[in-house]
Amino acid sequence: MALTIDQIVRVAPVVPVMVVERIEDAVPLAKALYNGGLKVLEITLRTPCALDAITAMVEALPDDAVIGAGTIITPADLEKAVKAGSTFLVSPGTTPALIEAAKASPVPLLAGVATPTEAMHLYTQGFTHQKFFPAEAAGGVPMLKSIAGPLPQITFCPTGGIDLAKAPSYLALPNVHCVGGTWMAPKELMKAGRWDEIERLAREAASLPR
Repeated sequence: MALTIDQIVRVAPVVPVMVVERIEDAVPLAKALYNGGLKVLEITLRTPCALDAITAMVEALPDDAVIGAGTIITPADLEKAVKAGSTFLVSPGTTPALIEAAKASPVPLLAGVATPTEAMHLYTQGFTHQKFFPAEAAGGVPMLKSIAGPLPQITFCPTGGIDLAKAPSYLALPNVHCVGGTWMAPKELMKAGRWDEIERLAREAASLPR
């Protein structure tokens, strides 16, 4: 049975947001993050091999791994990501067409917002869990604290500019279940094949309190 966004955002405190530039990196990267305790993985559709990377990760990792696609911008992106095996979808923002496609999809969407107005609109469409992006540039922790007052029924996964030092202040907020970040899989470690170091960084992120 497919997981809901509510279930997915509670699996781990951090969701790695990955840009896979070489298909040969996909499985060792996913295994390093998974073995480090981060079982929800987001692969952004920013590279030619992204869809193949998702399929490879789904096939290689245990069944309790949750592999999703990020940078979903159009209904076509959504369709391709679902066919590749994604079990959740993430968008940087929303459009009416994307919202309608998401409603019709069997795979849940974590839709992106940057303002209270956008959050309210998505909430009226049935999206109670949302991505707050770009988190740091859009007001960060103070913004989410302000939103929590009038909109306590909405929870967020902040992403954008968050690192290990900043993550705890987000995770301490009542309207945040997890954060998204790239710091546990930096490009230089991926290029060097330092999967042991990526696993260590993943374990550090997975141990963050919330």
